[in-house]
Amino acid sequence: MTIAQVAERAEVSTATVSRALSGARPVSDEIQRRVIAAARELGYSGNSIASALRRSRTDTVGMVVPSITNPFFTSLVESVEHVLQAEGRQLFLCDSRQEPEVERGHLRSLMARQVDGIIISPCHGSESASAVQGAAETLPLVQLDRRVAGTSTDWVGVDDHEGMRLLLEHLHAAGARSAAFVSSAMTNSSTELRLAGFKLQVERLGMTTRAEWILLGEYSVAWGRRATETLLDGGELPDAIVCADDLIAIGALRTCRVRGVTVPDDVQITGYDDIDFAELVDPALTTISQPRDRIAAETVRLLATAETWGGTAAHTALAPALVVRESTEPSGWSPPYPRFGDGEHQESSSRS
Repeated sequence: MTIAQVAERAEVSTATVSRALSGARPVSDEIQRRVIAAARELGYSGNSIASALRRSRTDTVGMVVPSITNPFFTSLVESVEHVLQAEGRQLFLCDSRQEPEVERGHLRSLMARQVDGIIISPCHGSESASAVQGAAETLPLVQLDRRVAGTSTDWVGVDDHEGMRLLLEHLHAAGARSAAFVSSAMTNSSTELRLAGFKLQVERLGMTTRAEWILLGEYSVAWGRRATETLLDGGELPDAIVCADDLIAIGALRTCRVRGVTVPDDVQITGYDDIDFAELVDPALTTISQPRDRIAAETVRLLATAETWGGTAAHTALAPALVVRESTEPSGWSPPYPRFGDGEHQESSSRS
């Protein structure tokens, strides 16, 4: 395709096409819309089109999350939306339903809508990579919570290794000497980092775990119930069950109640994320709280700078906090430190 064909389709001169796509000289919004539409229809100069679009604004941001039914992502979306609303921008929300192809389609749709940028928590650690990088080459993009490696994009989340340190040190101080780990399958960065952190801290503290005590399924209450049934049917029960999110932990609590296992006297249970339900279950759940409002604010800030920074990426891991509740407090035990983590761990931020 040539610039002359684009000019003919848009019913303007070739010089006008050049100005509209290069941004060297201003053209009216109507002319730019016609030129970009014509260029897209003809498949002409995708990079120039993307460049032109980046110089205009729609005051909209797209967000793609793995599951809007997960309360953690629901609250994270709410935090991001509040930050954007304060800046006079609107949010287009998409649910990938944990499916890379659905996620890819949402990214294409958001680009077609000419959003100013995209915030995404990728649903898969490897299968999401090409779509994420492709979108990042067209629009500013920041990864949130989960991430895929090998892309020139910013990422904001929590320090999962620090979260596991806080949990395991607390359990050890409360008397636990053995622990199981229940999480989703190894298809996302959150699971990978939390499992790695669990293994590191168990070894450091001299605690016991077993291969059959590491159960990987999905982030859901149903999986938490099934995994805990497997642990209870396996004979010797560990002193603690460390769950990679609160939904799994709630399922674990339910199974223990049905099977007559007392929490925390027979087994201690911890979650991760501190969703609203964590405080409402019985016993209330010890968990890790993520600074969702700070994560949202930093994500939106990085999105605003992504256009001008260049090809390097910022990785920002914010400090989590331990929230101690009744699911890890055996009778007569008192915590050796405040019930709520102080969040003083130094967060890290680096460009690579």
